[in-house]
Amino acid sequence: MGRDIKFYCTGCGKSYRIDLLRHRCGACNEPLEVEEIKQGKIREGSAINQSMLERYADFFPFLDIEQNNSLGEGFTPIVESKKLAKDLCIQKLYFKNESQNPTWSFKDRGTAAGVAHALQLGYKRIGTASTGNMATSVAAYGAKANLETFIFVSKGIAVEKLKPIAIYHPHLIKVEGDYGNLYFESLRIGEENEIYFINSDVPLRVEGSKTVAFEICEQLNFRMPDYVIVPTSAGGNIRGIEKGFREFFTCGLIDEIPKILCAQASGCSPIFNAYHKRAEKISRVENPNTIAHAIENPYPPSGNRVLKMIRENKGTAVAVSDEEIIKAQAMLAEEGIFGQPASAVPLAAAKKLREENYIKADETVVCVVTGSGLKYTAALERHQLDVKECNLEELSSFIKDRF
Repeated sequence: MGRDIKFYCTGCGKSYRIDLLRHRCGACNEPLEVEEIKQGKIREGSAINQSMLERYADFFPFLDIEQNNSLGEGFTPIVESKKLAKDLCIQKLYFKNESQNPTWSFKDRGTAAGVAHALQLGYKRIGTASTGNMATSVAAYGAKANLETFIFVSKGIAVEKLKPIAIYHPHLIKVEGDYGNLYFESLRIGEENEIYFINSDVPLRVEGSKTVAFEICEQLNFRMPDYVIVPTSAGGNIRGIEKGFREFFTCGLIDEIPKILCAQASGCSPIFNAYHKRAEKISRVENPNTIAHAIENPYPPSGNRVLKMIRENKGTAVAVSDEEIIKAQAMLAEEGIFGQPASAVPLAAAKKLREENYIKADETVVCVVTGSGLKYTAALERHQLDVKECNLEELSSFIKDRF
């Protein structure tokens, strides 16, 4: 299992064995992370015949890659938009479209890695605490791996979100109480009941997110963009993406690391708030309110680590309004990509940062589109959408007269 590799605390640096389940530091309660891989290369062969974990096996030496239960996650397209690049007055603009994963979001990458680790450690039960993308992902992969699966959601979850989780027949439990505390309570419950909780920023979920960076490197022929913009909630995904670029750099596969930009909604932006106040730690956002529900986390469990990371990376944090998000969602749709509101946050952030001249005209940007717009169709009510009607007999003349 790569027993010489350890978990280490992102806060105090304490190390832990990787063959024992632990998600947070027992000394300071900050999130754990798998230590950086310093030697590795991409496995030879075509990605068509490899799973995500197989292709990048050198960067997962602590997993039994042959026993992973892949649903075909990863290898999502990167789409260049010349039109929007011109509109924003930047050199190149790309969208890494994570909505093409099996359950329509980036979460499948971390779930695949987490399930592989759970199986390797002998767990028969997995779980997560989530109200959206992660819940659906863990339920699907639990079904695939024939694992008893527990999904904790908040009591007020919309039916629109509930049934796509329930279709996989997990133990789906609506929990009344402070949703922010549910994350930590679920980890405690997992330890007591031998359930491997693959929550938002646990070490193996972060490891799975590394592959977003790996693929961007390959898809851009190892010519690094200036910026990668990531919509940020709990903080696991942005941590993983930065770690992926860092590991490829350490292993000599790329010559530089892009600046990582943390993008949040202004209605819930604890990392942005702390960054611009130059605070050392995040503070809870009271009464969060944004249409980008997928990143509406008032007290992200990896917030302090992300805050430190973007400073070390020389990136930045940016927050955008709901109005800017809706406009960006429409702009994405004009390019053929239907992302959920949270997925439009990076484009809104790119537009804002270009207007502020933070992003320069000769620079390249990659926006990570984290999930499908079908995840939250209620957002369509915020758009002016036109549907016309006519009789079949009048259809030809209707076209001639109106268009």
